[in-house]
Amino acid sequence: MKESRLIAMEKRIEQITEVLSETLGKLQLVDQMTKGTLTAFQLHLGEDGWKELVIEMQAIKGSKPEPKEKKFETDVE
Repeated sequence: MKESRLIAMEKRIEQITEVLSETLGKLQLVDQMTKGTLTAFQLHLGEDGWKELVIEMQAIKGSKPEPKEKKFETDVE
């Protein structure tokens, strides 16, 4: 392979790396915003209102509510 072609490929890889890094940074910001929005919504509704909403959404989805307490089983054979 010619050296000029390798140099061009290296530049393209650097550009792709920069774009991916920027995209990941923006994705992290969106993730933080969604978590913050969800937390604000939970605080706005209050604990009882949030539980009612979760039950209502599970009914729409058709799933059963998860048990309140998950137990860790230690029976290992």
